Amino acid sequence: MPLLITLACVIAITLIVSYVCFYRIFLSHRPKVTEEYPIPEGEIYEVYRDQMIKWIKDARALPHKDVSVTSYDGLRLCGKYYEYAKGAPVEILFHGYKGTAERDLSGGIYRCFELGHSVLIVDHRASGSSEGRVITFGAKERRDCLSWINFVVNQIDKDAKIILAGVSMGAATVLMATSMELPDNVIGVLADCAYTSTRAIVKKVMKDMRLPASLLYPFARLGAILFGGFDPDAASPIKSMEVCHLPVMFYHGDTDDFVPCSMSEENYGACTSQKKRLVIIRGAGHGLCLPVDIDTYLSEAHQFFDPLC
Repeated sequence: MPLLITLACVIAITLIVSYVCFYRIFLSHRPKVTEEYPIPEGEIYEVYRDQMIKWIKDARALPHKDVSVTSYDGLRLCGKYYEYAKGAPVEILFHGYKGTAERDLSGGIYRCFELGHSVLIVDHRASGSSEGRVITFGAKERRDCLSWINFVVNQIDKDAKIILAGVSMGAATVLMATSMELPDNVIGVLADCAYTSTRAIVKKVMKDMRLPASLLYPFARLGAILFGGFDPDAASPIKSMEVCHLPVMFYHGDTDDFVPCSMSEENYGACTSQKKRLVIIRGAGHGLCLPVDIDTYLSEAHQFFDPLC
């Protein structure tokens, strides 16, 4: 009997710790938006506040269409489509961890129009206007990429040339999507400050929360499996790069203290595509490559994607 009681206590503690980790890291807690023009929190973003607000204002003023798809597991996912011109290449943009399409991707709309591309910005599952409660760091979101690709092909242009693009978790998501069977419409990928694996970034998030990452990661993984319905170790950007044949453009800031620049260097090194490019933006923090050096960002993107389009 004492052994059974001890075993029951161990199981109970394991489940409790696993759920707490799941709750802190993977469960979506959508804050009530109080700012008219939300930008990411942190001092590094304040320098670019005016530019980010301008991009949001411009995005709201541009003609666009509110669109949605149903995910493979029945969630309504929402996005906004901005058409540059009939027949233009279409970029599908994915935002970062606990972000939204408007907050993280309004600058991406400006970038796409400068490149002559139409653009579809989407709210990940469990973010913004999309349904869902669990953030899976790309494990399920990568399959949502296919839903959005099919939307573009079926609802916008069956011959569309499609570029998958993302920032942070969105970048990791599009890298993971390359290991799936994608239609020939997809001609390339743009990954801005992507991490190498869910394990690596979850441990980083834990450290930022001042939690013992190595000790608690097994509990976080168990919580994701039991309460979130996914295994964070089942897929990763760097594993996908080992079998990638699509052209991939990597960007990263060398002062990124959330997703280290070395992670893009590792992804780039693992990428088996015959066409790939890594651009490191000096002095750029997390997700700030574009506003820190707009000219370099656009010039490099033009050189890489224009021949594909």
